[in-house]
Amino acid sequence: MTSSDLSSRSKRETTCRSCGSPKLHSFLDLGTTPLADRLRNATDEPEPRFKLETALCEDCALVQILDTVDPEVLFADEYPYYSSFSPALLAHSRDHALARMADRNLGPDSLVIELASNDGYLLKNYVENGIPVLGIDPADGPVKAANAIGVPTECAFFGLEYAQALAAKGVAADVIHGNNVLAHVADTNGFVAGIAALLKPNGVAVIEAPYLKALIDHCEFDTIYHEHLCYFSATALDHLFRRHGLYFNHVELLPIHGGSLRIFVEKVEAPRDTITALLAEEKAAGLDRIDYFADFARRVNALRDAVNAKLAELKAQGASIAAYGAAAKGATFVNYFGIGADTLDFVVDRNVHKQGKYMPGGAIKVLDPSALLEHKPDYVLILAWNFATEILQQQSEYRAAGGKFIIPIPTLEIV
Repeated sequence: MTSSDLSSRSKRETTCRSCGSPKLHSFLDLGTTPLADRLRNATDEPEPRFKLETALCEDCALVQILDTVDPEVLFADEYPYYSSFSPALLAHSRDHALARMADRNLGPDSLVIELASNDGYLLKNYVENGIPVLGIDPADGPVKAANAIGVPTECAFFGLEYAQALAAKGVAADVIHGNNVLAHVADTNGFVAGIAALLKPNGVAVIEAPYLKALIDHCEFDTIYHEHLCYFSATALDHLFRRHGLYFNHVELLPIHGGSLRIFVEKVEAPRDTITALLAEEKAAGLDRIDYFADFARRVNALRDAVNAKLAELKAQGASIAAYGAAAKGATFVNYFGIGADTLDFVVDRNVHKQGKYMPGGAIKVLDPSALLEHKPDYVLILAWNFATEILQQQSEYRAAGGKFIIPIPTLEIV
């Protein structure tokens, strides 16, 4: 299929993905960009591009992009994201699983389901403790990797129809995990209805998602890409789950991914102070009003000007610059800022499935992190800034040799 054929496989949304309201107010337009996770094998390989624009729903406060790319285009064809390549994410996930084993008293008669379970990075912790699991993920490569390590995983897109088919077979979950997946789903209501169909009466769904307030306050614009259809506040999530007989009873604020929500959803309404306080805080801040988002585009463009000016200054001084992290957010970053191979010599990433390929939208090649010591660039722009602490620790030898890192978000700094 040609690039133009793929580019036609998107739909412009005119109503809210959650409540169906037509009252959508645009506040950031990132133009027409390539798919953030579609790395290319060659620079002349055709590359589809799609509109990338965000809007707020006036009625339910959900922030969303206005164009939906066909999921088969987004998540098929050698989808390159494998969770297990991040030690920090593995540690975060293990702690999460151990906490749920303890507070839900899970054992051999329990069932834990993860939606978008990737390569088994989370569920393997339950398997190691004798707790039955089921992973569900639409990407063939990660599914094969999960099954290879003993994590039973089905290759499928999850939604209400799929959930009902499982429920008809007697499948019911004590815990349902959904980490950084709800934002990826085109049928938002069908996905949540599917959770309701599979959850036991006393079960809990634990959902993690990047937090909208952190995204806006810290100028994390590069978290916006076509795979992320929605950007969640507690207010918007409360509206969404309540519509399907599920109640948002507890929330934890997490530092991971630049600021995330971990919400606990059950079939009986019993809100803790954590959620009532957060909902009140969001109301006071104005996360349900377009005014809150009014200057976001201005701050994003100011950051673009600052980063491009600094990179141009360093290049004018004769410095060599590479980048770290061929992540999806990195693709949004370099494409919207117009950063190409004339500025960045290469980008490194630990994910072997990305190495040897090219970043979306340009000719920046992805190499193994060992290239930093081999080529010794003067500076490294951290595109995966949400893992900056981990990257700085891993690259202590490069730093000891005089290498410096540029961290662009939340504020531009050189370390």
